[in-house]
Amino acid sequence: MGTAVEQISLFDGVFRRLDGPINVASVTQRSPFRYPGGKTWLVPHVRRWLQSLQYFPAEFIEPFAGGGIVSLSVAAEKLADHVTMVELDKQVAAVWDTIINNDEGVWLAERIAEFDISSVTADDLRVLVASEQLSVKERAFLTILKNRTFHGGILAPGSAPIKNGENGKGIASRWYPETLRKRILGIVHMKESIDFIEGDAFDVIESGATSEETVFFIDPPYSVAGKGKGAGRRLYSCFEVDHERLFDVVSKIEGDFLMTYDNADEVKELASRFGFDTELVAMKNTHHAEMNELLIGRNLNWARFTMPPFQNQF
Repeated sequence: MGTAVEQISLFDGVFRRLDGPINVASVTQRSPFRYPGGKTWLVPHVRRWLQSLQYFPAEFIEPFAGGGIVSLSVAAEKLADHVTMVELDKQVAAVWDTIINNDEGVWLAERIAEFDISSVTADDLRVLVASEQLSVKERAFLTILKNRTFHGGILAPGSAPIKNGENGKGIASRWYPETLRKRILGIVHMKESIDFIEGDAFDVIESGATSEETVFFIDPPYSVAGKGKGAGRRLYSCFEVDHERLFDVVSKIEGDFLMTYDNADEVKELASRFGFDTELVAMKNTHHAEMNELLIGRNLNWARFTMPPFQNQF
């Protein structure tokens, strides 16, 4: 991997190496979800990646949308003409379907705002989230409720309600109804520039691979070296990914892409085999602990240096 400054030709000015991790507290929170492995910390890197391109993306696709913070940030900051979010997990998909496709985002926001968490016990929660025969919008509400009141925000079977929580508040410690309401209404406000697909990531990548003006942000549920007891494996019911096939499909993309993975030897070997560039970047989680994650792309010089303020010329 070269690090020569002269390889970055789109910008004029002084470049320097990136130092220190990005703190997630410095990034605007746009998603109603909370969960381990979220990509809030990556938003400034994605911004720099898109601004370093020599064209303005016609389409930004996130095939494993999850909490959607990256897609929502791209849409809000108008870093692409259009955004497509894709998610296979039915619980998470219900939320995006409700807000983006079904014109029920306002209903969901008000349902959350009106819900009295103080009158609900942990046993009540278990009964509620186990409900079946639900409409899509009711499933969306219960998904947000579970994500916000169960340990670690984990939606997969086997998770349990928070016991103590922050300041002993128990299940209410992560339930911020007015904040959630505002975030959902914010998504409603910009949803005309977003499409949501409940479907398979591979199908969507393959269908958009031939467009040179389409870019992909690819954050699969967990790495090749995924930890059996790790939060990424337990967050959703859909966590099995054929990583070798994913790298092969991504190698056929005509436009640009950015992938993010755990820093695992198996992942770096796959990246090397397909001729991809890699760069380890630092981040701070919400507990201020410093962590590293692996970025994968065609050319990651933009990730190695800070750049002068970007002037959109497109």
